[in-house]
This record gives sequence, structure tokens and C-alpha cells, in this order.
Amino acid sequence: MALLAIGRRSRALSGFERMLRCWPADPYALASRAHVQVQLNRFDEAIVGLQQLCRLTGPVPQQAVSCFNLGYVLQLAGRHDEAGPAFQQALALDARMDRAWYGLALVLIEQRQFPEALKALQQNTALQPMSPHGWYRLAQVRLALGQPDEARKVIAHLRRFEPRVAAQLERETGLGQPARMSNASVAGDAAY
Repeated sequence: MALLAIGRRSRALSGFERMLRCWPADPYALASRAHVQVQLNRFDEAIVGLQQLCRLTGPVPQQAVSCFNLGYVLQLAGRHDEAGPAFQQALALDARMDRAWYGLALVLIEQRQFPEALKALQQNTALQPMSPHGWYRLAQVRLALGQPDEARKVIAHLRRFEPRVAAQLERETGLGQPARMSNASVAGDAAY
């Protein structure tokens, strides 16, 4: 790992390869090698190692993380049809893995399965209520489903803790805040 810290990825990769020749099913070495391969944009090689890692038995939290990592790398490689099942496997092992819900939602959005993406994003935002990423995508999915009023509610919620992200969404979607009448104009109107 020291080699990674100083940016020597190729040498670190060689070290993990040597470890795997001695211990071919070592979870640490498999995960670390895949991590370096992703950094080197060698996604297909990383995917093979992560698939092997997902087949290993071990502590459930570790298996869930391995399946999530596989889904994530499959998604990076543009292999969305394969990423979805990996995220689902991670969620079957740990239904509280908010990142897997988010990854699954992105896959479903890519596949234009918006009702399913909505459910996944609702799970993600329930588990990670202060992260703007899930809320941002939730507003987009609400629009894709033809629910602009629901999207506005999401933007209003997001504005409470991430006003910049809410403003970005308003610009991108055209769903700006409805014009509000000030108390003075309401009082002035009443006088007439």
C-alpha cells in the first residue's frame, strides 16, 4: 500500500500479483489489485478479479462491499446490464447500503426504468438524507415520470441543506420557485 501512497501503481499491481500467486483467493489482495486496476483504467481486468472476490465466502459486510464494488466498476465500464444484478446482490446482503441503492438507481435510470429508479432513490435518500446526490437524481426521475410538482418538492427540500444544488436543478429543469407575492403587495391588493 505504501507504493500506492507515493503513486507507484504499476509496482503496487506487481506486488498484488505476487501475493495472489501465493494466495490466489486472498480477499485483500484481490480487492487491492482491482482497486489499482481501476486506477489504471483496466476495468475488464478489475471486473474479473471482483467477480472472483464476490464468489468467495466471508463475512457478509465484506461480501456486500465486494458486490457493490463490482457493480460500481461495471457501471464505470458502461456495462449497466451487468451492474444492476451486482448492486442487487449487494443489497440482498445488506439492504442498508445506501451507495448500492444509488448505484442501482443510476443503472435503472440508464435503462429508462423510472418507476424502479424512483423506489431505489427513495431508499437511498431515506438512508442518506443529507447527501444531495440522491435528491438530485430523485428530482430528475420525478420529471421523467411527468411529476413536476413532486420534483419541485424535492428541490424545495434540497434547498434547505444544499441551496447551490437546488439552484442548479432549477436552472437545468426550468422548475424555478413560483413567484411569491410579498406581504406588501397582498396588503396593497386588498386595499383596492
